[in-house]
Amino acid sequence: MGIYMLIMRTVDEAAAQQAMADAGLDFDKMIETMGRFNEELFDAGVLVAMEGLEEAALGAVVDYSSTPPVVTDGPYGETKELFNGYWQIDVPTKEAAIEWALKVPAGPGVKTEIRRVPTIDEFPSDNPWIQREIEMRTEMLRSQLQKAEG
Repeated sequence: MGIYMLIMRTVDEAAAQQAMADAGLDFDKMIETMGRFNEELFDAGVLVAMEGLEEAALGAVVDYSSTPPVVTDGPYGETKELFNGYWQIDVPTKEAAIEWALKVPAGPGVKTEIRRVPTIDEFPSDNPWIQREIEMRTEMLRSQLQKAEG
């Protein structure tokens, strides 16, 4: 098994079309369609994580091309595509991840990028930063469990 990230991206033109469509869009239907896809991932036992993002215009960009880095509000001015959200799924191969990506309920102007997420075991365990990352991940899991238990 491997963890793959399905990254939903929208080209600028599609985002503009989507914004126009949003005015008359049946939001409940969109939620239902995406919810059914999410449920299919969950029922198949491959869903690890998922999140959507609010529109890029409400975000910020930090550009590290200069010192100090420059922070700008809004969308990525020079980018032709916007990152909208992701799913992390646990499947045996890239081909299996592609099969799931083909089921994403999306239309023209939307793309899904598939990338494998390396596990911490693939990095040198004697590296102090890797050891610290393992500690942090363990602590985050404990914290999430404590929050879930109330």
